[in-house]
Amino acid sequence: MHRLNINGYSFNSRLFIGTGKFAAGPVMAEAVQASGTEIVTVALRRVDLNEPNSQQAPSLIERLSGSGVHIVPNTSGAKTAEDALRIARLAQAASGYDWIKLEVTPDVNYLLPDPVETLKATEQMVEEGFTVLPYVNADPVLCRQLTEAGAPAVMPLGAPIGTNAGIRTQDMLEIIIEQATVPVVVDAGLGLPSHAAKAVELGADAVLVNTAIATAGDPVNMARAFAQAVRAAEQAVDADPRGEQKLAEPSSPLTGFVHNHDTTAGATSE
Repeated sequence: MHRLNINGYSFNSRLFIGTGKFAAGPVMAEAVQASGTEIVTVALRRVDLNEPNSQQAPSLIERLSGSGVHIVPNTSGAKTAEDALRIARLAQAASGYDWIKLEVTPDVNYLLPDPVETLKATEQMVEEGFTVLPYVNADPVLCRQLTEAGAPAVMPLGAPIGTNAGIRTQDMLEIIIEQATVPVVVDAGLGLPSHAAKAVELGADAVLVNTAIATAGDPVNMARAFAQAVRAAEQAVDADPRGEQKLAEPSSPLTGFVHNHDTTAGATSE
């Protein structure tokens, strides 16, 4: 696969990492490094953008700043477009961040994104110069509208956030990928490396994983496993897999069996 390009930036890794739910900052930083990711999302409500934490342990932003990753604040917790805009403007004013992972999730039980408010926020953010990566339901029509509004990538869910349920929206994801003119990043619900590999094999340009890595018994090793799975899926796609066949097809010829040979050939008569 070619390098991943989003809004003029080029990335080698197709695995994005979220930073929520990690038990400790050092573990998070080590997992990020082990994953080889180049894009990390951070919830602004969990960090202080204004004051470096010089008297105590390094802050989340400080731990990531020296790692060479592209930090993308997210609007986690926003329930309306107005909430999301306020968070994005704060990130830009405090630290100059202009890439935003847009999340508008008024539903407290399943954290499903609000399509109307997400589109509204995207239109306004693009107008203000942000690079917007909207998290959405696997809705092909909405993804097309977001692209037309200026989103340089779309992030449809595989399953509800944090469920680790895998890809439950495959039919819709396939339509989104087929119609896409911008990168498609499958975000949310991926619980195993095989889920991430499947997303890439379906044609997704990247995946974003948080809960499955952060809550694993060994987050660092799990991050490494996801990275390997994504790379393996990339190699498989590059190898041009044949695809499913309706009928069985033998891997060995059905003629020339031993019992069909003339065992008397070459014999002489007495």
